[in-house]
Amino acid sequence: MTEAWRYGGNQIKLWRTEAGVTREALAQEAGYGVDTVKSMEQGRRRPTLRLLQIADAMFGASGKLIAAAEYMKPEPFPKRSEEFMAAETECIAFHSYQPLFIPGLVQTEEYARALISSSSPPLDDETVEERVRARLERQETMKRRIRTVYSFIVNEAALHTDIGGPGIMRQQLHHMLEFAGLRNVSVQILPRGRCPGAALSGPILLLKTPEHQVWAWAEGQETSAMYTDLDRVGRLTETHDMIRMHALSKAESTDFIKQVAEEL
Repeated sequence: MTEAWRYGGNQIKLWRTEAGVTREALAQEAGYGVDTVKSMEQGRRRPTLRLLQIADAMFGASGKLIAAAEYMKPEPFPKRSEEFMAAETECIAFHSYQPLFIPGLVQTEEYARALISSSSPPLDDETVEERVRARLERQETMKRRIRTVYSFIVNEAALHTDIGGPGIMRQQLHHMLEFAGLRNVSVQILPRGRCPGAALSGPILLLKTPEHQVWAWAEGQETSAMYTDLDRVGRLTETHDMIRMHALSKAESTDFIKQVAEEL
């Protein structure tokens, strides 16, 4: 919940009250449930452009409510990851380990949408589409940065999560193989049962800055953080290295991914 959401929602409520329109009437006109409109008016959900447009027309606001949409656009990334995403655009090396899903930089549009739209609490459609768009833009940036080294280690479990169904997963696995063919990209699979302790502790992202500093990103269900201090970065780097030692080679990983795709 943000101040912009609260302010925009309160403005809708004030204009609605002034116009003598019930929340039920506004909800029916906009095609939303009453509880949804209530959540938007209270700032617990972002007021959508559609609701602002309908409210503006119903209450004779002459564009004043619609203007609020500019200040309530969906964020392309969750706040907690913005700093890392900014550093990612300048790094000279990027290393990722993901235990449960395909890394964002090698996701298909369909896989990304299925994954993001299943977030909890649920995101509205506009936010989902904005985050999918931002993720695809990161991919395009990666393709252009041929002097940056990218390595992805993916736990075998991520290949069997069935995000979006077999069709989307099969497409996703072939998409990974395309990236694995780029000369600056490495994709490796960590088979189930290998390096179990470190491999189950969560994802690890490491990047090397143009100044040759190494930064680390670690996350869980509710928390995530970027580390720059030597001790924590060192521990996460050692964990990543241990996982990599147990992963299949690039060639073995390619064959492994092909086999899983054929079995879907």
